[in-house]
Amino acid sequence: MIFNERLKSLRKERGLTQRQVFEGVKMTESAYQKYEYGKREPAYSYLIALADYFNVSLDYLVGRTDNPQINQ
Repeated sequence: MIFNERLKSLRKERGLTQRQVFEGVKMTESAYQKYEYGKREPAYSYLIALADYFNVSLDYLVGRTDNPQINQ
């Protein structure tokens, strides 16, 4: 699964709107929509913010693993 698909899946699994997510990570609506539609990739700082928001690892968020656990 690629980043934009994983992002949309996480949002829907949690029953969230796009607005709740982009406001939760303090980004603009258009930036978030471009991420979800696969039109743009986020900067490192937004990747971290999105992973923290959904409480998943960066590797899971970007599709490098199917394990959402954060390695600590």
